[in-house]
Amino acid sequence: MNKKDIANIRKEFKLNNYRMNILEIFNVYVKKESGEIYHYVGEPFQMLDQETQELFLANFKKVLTGNLDSKLFELKFKHDVEDSTQRILFNGLHVASSDWREHMLQIVEKMFAHTVYEFDTVVTFIRGEYRQATKKRDLESEEGGDDEVFSNHFILCSLNKTDQPKKTLVFDYIDKEFKPNHAVDPIINLAAPLSGFLFPTFSNHAADVNHILYCAGKANQPDVTFIEEVLNCDDIITAAEDKDSFELILNSVMGEEVDSRVISNVYEEIDKLVQENKEDKESEIESPKLDYRDVERILTVSGVEDVDTAKVEHAFKTVVADETYEFKASSVVPKKVKIETKIATVSIDPKELRNVKYVTFNGKKCLLLEVNEEVVVEGFKLEESETF
Repeated sequence: MNKKDIANIRKEFKLNNYRMNILEIFNVYVKKESGEIYHYVGEPFQMLDQETQELFLANFKKVLTGNLDSKLFELKFKHDVEDSTQRILFNGLHVASSDWREHMLQIVEKMFAHTVYEFDTVVTFIRGEYRQATKKRDLESEEGGDDEVFSNHFILCSLNKTDQPKKTLVFDYIDKEFKPNHAVDPIINLAAPLSGFLFPTFSNHAADVNHILYCAGKANQPDVTFIEEVLNCDDIITAAEDKDSFELILNSVMGEEVDSRVISNVYEEIDKLVQENKEDKESEIESPKLDYRDVERILTVSGVEDVDTAKVEHAFKTVVADETYEFKASSVVPKKVKIETKIATVSIDPKELRNVKYVTFNGKKCLLLEVNEEVVVEGFKLEESETF
């Protein structure tokens, strides 16, 4: 799935929507520390009152919110796994309600077989039908739209923590007095899922049962145990890890001391590839990939000296242990570059590094930042000086 595919399905999670028909919901309450299933209940989603439906719909959107390779990850299932989650989910797409719930309970047992939480949790499953129009609505002929749709069934899971209610002071309108609130019911935190997943994934209106979309609780912090033991999927590399590895490769090829203009050129060349791909309306690639040959070309045109294929290929082997590895271009370009010193931290666009120079003046090391406008500090314009 690319960013557009995820956005398309996420926006359909709203009330009374023909294109998102949620058939049923299944909630499982699990006790902390022991992982014991305390209670579970399943029912048709439309049987819930409207306010409850809205709370859950917002939660499902959260599961599908975040950047790819940072918060959301499309994972590939491993083969030849006994009692694989892929098989459980696939079988659960079309079975009767009672059998579907039994399948989901198997997944819950896998979730808590290797993980202990310090709080009670609630695991929520839904299954439904996702419909996409085969073509846009023609306003003149009034054809298209929902007249003919692609239809795919899916299962979505959300794992949420519970919080104990805080002691508060309330005002009783009946008795007209202030008194403490003695509520003891745990609060299910639907605003920040601990993890979740969507099965199957969707691309070009087609379902892919060999992949699953996994949602991490925090950006660049995927739960490896959940991925391997619960979902039975292959390992992943986050965007942050990709960026770190790419920087090590650049350091290996370029050396430790580099002119700021060269670094700026490198990031500008990569960003150019990303932008060109976005402008290509026919391109279905989320982000272009960079192999060692691409990196060699980028470094050469950016002004790096003594670059050759063997040198770059060796750097790939040393850092990622695979000379055929490909980096996603959008992952390796930082949004901002931080220059940290004891005096101050400067944050700038990577393409603007060409306007930064590290110089020695009168025996003192200085950071020279070229600007094209007046500099204002705490409401005061700094007085311009010809000397340091």
